[in-house]
Amino acid sequence: MSAVSNLDGKNLADKVADELRAAIQQGRYEPGTRLVERRLATELGISHVPIREALARLADEGLVERLPRRGSRVANLSPKQLDELSSLRIVLEGFVVTRVQERLTPQAEASVRKIVARMSEAAQAGDVHRVFDLDQRFHEHLWHLADHEMLFESVAQRRGRINAFLRAATSALDTSELVLHAAAHAELVDAIASGDPQAARDAMTRHIELGLARIRRSLAAGTEGQR
Repeated sequence: MSAVSNLDGKNLADKVADELRAAIQQGRYEPGTRLVERRLATELGISHVPIREALARLADEGLVERLPRRGSRVANLSPKQLDELSSLRIVLEGFVVTRVQERLTPQAEASVRKIVARMSEAAQAGDVHRVFDLDQRFHEHLWHLADHEMLFESVAQRRGRINAFLRAATSALDTSELVLHAAAHAELVDAIASGDPQAARDAMTRHIELGLARIRRSLAAGTEGQR
């Protein structure tokens, strides 16, 4: 990470939290990685105080675990936590798609389909990282279209807890699987555009369950590789 020099209207702890959150969600700090305050302070060119405050905030979000007398580390996910997060996402994202459906304009639908088209192009090119970034942008766009600030905060935080795991799972897909992954987003948009709330919720449920299955396979593969 680069030194934090420009606060951009935020206090220093907020800025550090943003830097660390992005690093965790992008997989630069893997689950279980120790986050040493002194080392982070040196890397960022600041004192340890805002580092400690930022780590406390990320612990509240579930991205970091505070260890008594042993500092902090990037949080892992137990199977139970993964199931709980996914079931909660199904409820929240189901609400998202019904709100989007109620507010969907031709312009809004076109904007969502444009993201899916770019994702399909990236998938056909085998560009895993771009597919994942567009996947994240797709969901963020839906959250914005839902026009519900507290809902946005809730779904963003739940997705953020599993982002690194989703990224790793997506990275394991070959080109044909990436193409199917992109196509699943087009099917979700079709369900939203259908005007049928139950169809939209069902499509989102399938979408999240497919992501959960990919994460489970990825974690299982990682466990096998460590034996």
